[in-house]
Amino acid sequence: MYFCRNNIIFDNLKSNSKIYFASDQHFGAPTPDLSFPREQKFVAWLDEIKKDAEAIFLLGDLFDFWFEYKTVVPKGFIRVLGKLAELKDQGIPIYFFVGNHDLWMNDYFQKELNIPVYHDNQEFTFNGKTFLIGHGDGKGPGDMGYKRMKKVFTYPFSKWLFRWLHPDIGVKLAQYLSVKNKLISGVEDVKYLGEENEWLVQYCKRKLETKHYNFFVFGHRHLPLEIELTSDSKYINLGDWIGYFTYGVFDGEKMELKEFKN
Repeated sequence: MYFCRNNIIFDNLKSNSKIYFASDQHFGAPTPDLSFPREQKFVAWLDEIKKDAEAIFLLGDLFDFWFEYKTVVPKGFIRVLGKLAELKDQGIPIYFFVGNHDLWMNDYFQKELNIPVYHDNQEFTFNGKTFLIGHGDGKGPGDMGYKRMKKVFTYPFSKWLFRWLHPDIGVKLAQYLSVKNKLISGVEDVKYLGEENEWLVQYCKRKLETKHYNFFVFGHRHLPLEIELTSDSKYINLGDWIGYFTYGVFDGEKMELKEFKN
């Protein structure tokens, strides 16, 4: 692995090793008790893929709500965090992209888990194949209400004000809004809108006008999608771990979606 400007390059993947991608677990929703079986299933998936994982990419909304105070983080998710720490300590690179539910991440993952956190798209190259990877929220045309709301939520003064709420109040309030308010959650109806109306597809096509990518990999949509953009470029949406339990896997040549059944 090495860096080339803004591109992180994995050259010559090990024989039989794979790159794994997953997104939109939303742990904690709608309640911790109802979320717990999904957490167990995700941990089982991590145990399953560790045998051949060259790297693991988590593309946001791992938690339904996450906010880092200076000395406090939300309670729970210990099995998930512990498993990520275990895999990272075993030498498996893990990369995290914030989503619209966990966009208030600061440095907890870096300091405690040694996992880099990205707040926007990042380019990667695996075995000569170029990838543009991100959560996907706020990209493409339309959805201006959410884009304005995201600017408010990520504005430093807004975060400073929220931090003054006691965590017992702030976290409880935010968790309630995260589940109930679609404007904040960014949840769309999980229906395929057609290629011309899928805003992430339009975003990818516009990116291709200025630079070629073999694969665009995003989450956020909660709908597993594989769409050919050109003969040598594909858009993939990873689905979610609420109803689909889907993930992406790249074997050095091809990228495909799979469902984890356990």
